Amino acid sequence: MGIELETKVRAFCAAWGDGSDESRPDVEAILGMMAPDAEWQLWVPGGPLVRGKEALREEIVRQMAFATNNKCNEVNIVSNDRMVMQERSDTAIIMGRPCPHQMVAIYEFDEQGLISRWREYLDMADLTRKMGIDEAAAGGSAVPA
Repeated sequence: MGIELETKVRAFCAAWGDGSDESRPDVEAILGMMAPDAEWQLWVPGGPLVRGKEALREEIVRQMAFATNNKCNEVNIVSNDRMVMQERSDTAIIMGRPCPHQMVAIYEFDEQGLISRWREYLDMADLTRKMGIDEAAAGGSAVPA
């Protein structure tokens, strides 16, 4: 089962884009791989928690307004029967600036093989600097509102 879940995570990541100027997240494909009550913690520690498909859709569309050229680049992946952990070296253009960043994403799956919980562990201070945002001026929110 772990290898099957790893394949699902790879397809999920591919749906976010191939890094090209023309590529955009395939919102329907992304949501189709998630449980109806799925949760996404945007960054750990301290990031907001988005719950349910409509809120997930709104968050993905919101991010599409300022982030382009998304590409998830897998470094390592491990799994068991219900969870996948993936180390990534992602690239994106955020607010017009190249923002490569390292992260670990954890995906938990339900009985139907859908993503039920998704957490991304990353250094938001590093990403905020790359975006050109003064974290203090942003009021603690490192992602544009």
